[in-house]
Formats: sequence, structure tokens, C-alpha cells
Amino acid sequence: MSGHSKWATTKHKKAVIDAKRGKMFAKLIKNVEVAARTGGGDPAGNPTLYDAIQKAKKSSVPNDNIDRAVKRGSGLEAGGADWQTIMYEGYGPNGVAMLIECLTDNRNRAATEVRTALTRNGGSLADAGSVSYMFSRKGVVIVPKPGTTEDDVMMAVLDAGAEEVNDLGEAYEVVSEPTDLIPVRTALQDAGIEYESAESSLLPSMNVPLDEEGARKIFKLIDALEDCDDVQNVYANFDVSDEIMAAVG
Repeated sequence: MSGHSKWATTKHKKAVIDAKRGKMFAKLIKNVEVAARTGGGDPAGNPTLYDAIQKAKKSSVPNDNIDRAVKRGSGLEAGGADWQTIMYEGYGPNGVAMLIECLTDNRNRAATEVRTALTRNGGSLADAGSVSYMFSRKGVVIVPKPGTTEDDVMMAVLDAGAEEVNDLGEAYEVVSEPTDLIPVRTALQDAGIEYESAESSLLPSMNVPLDEEGARKIFKLIDALEDCDDVQNVYANFDVSDEIMAAVG
């Protein structure tokens, strides 16, 4: 799992100053709107909404946009779309298994976008169930390294249900069962430890190691998928060493 986590962490850092910021903002706002519709517009009583808002704020989404998304989702303001979550399964180059999570108001458009991005970049759609069994739903909290040691993080989250703490280079990744995500995040807050993001994620049970050429191909495919308006998250079971990650840049 380390390969994709490291890639995601690097991308998250770049995303705030990325040229595609507008596209990223739209996806974060969509998350806020859906969370508000599903669990109500009060972050205090809706942990999923709380985390969606925190992630949007940490990515510099303006407060006005966040507030309007909460109002649309909770029905206080008109204009909310009928967002549906769809999970597509596929394979990338080198047999890398992929789960592509979409949040869309148009299933046909989402399917076409995903299929096109895959086929143009050496991938293919797979039958339902052929890939998903390789992934487990987990709670993942990313903690930036500055001012914090691995022991600090471990001590804070051990009794809250954390399963493991992984060193990603510039951040720590705390993995738990999805039901323990809120207690783990709360334990970090109580210990005064800043966290970057807290969300439910899909982690692979086994990984495909990639060389530099394979890494370039899979990153190009993930970029193409993430460029689709309807795609919210891409999960894949590749592993890339630090040396290859540095070479790929």
C-alpha cells in the first residue's frame, strides 16, 4: 500500500498550488454537498461532513463555497444535484488492479469518461467483482511530519483503534478500521497533533511492484482518470520504491 499512499501524499501537496486547482475544488465541494445530504448539515453531529469540510479548508477552498455546498446538501439552498456514487473496476498497465470511484449526476457520461481514460492509457474496464476483492475499506489519517515523531503518533492513536502507523517519508499514515476513523482522528486532536486528512479509503491486500517505465505509465493513467470531472478517487495496487518515485518526479 505504501506506493500509492506516497504518490497520493505527494500529489496532495502539489494539488494546492496545481494548475488544476479549480477542478480539485469542485471535487472537494461535491464531497461536502453529498456528506451534508447524507448525514445532515451540522458538522458536530455529522463526522463525515466535518472531515469533508476540514479537507476542503486545508486545500484552500473558500469558506463561502463550503457554506453554500452545506446549504445545498442539507436542502437550505436550491441547486443541489442528484449525485450518485458508482465504483468502476479496471486494470492498468502491468496488470495493476484499479478501483475508480465516481460521484456523478450522469451515469452514462461517467462510464464513457472512465472507459476512454483507461483505453487511451493502456488500461481496460473489468467485470464487477474481478478487482474489488483485492481491496479492503479502511480509515486513513495522514499526519504531517514536522514537529511530530512516529512515537508521538503511535502513543496518541494506539488505544483509539489504530492498526498501524506507516512512515511515508514526509508524513505518517495511520490505518484503522473505518469504524475507528473518528476515534483515531479525535485522539490525534486531543493530543494536539495536526492531521492533514481523515477519510475512508480502499487499501490493497497485495501490491504489484513497478519499475520506472511501469510507474510512469500508471501515473499517467491515474492523472487521466483524476482529470475526469466525475472521478472522485482512484485506488490501485501498485508499489513504487523511493528511488523510482524520485526518478519519476
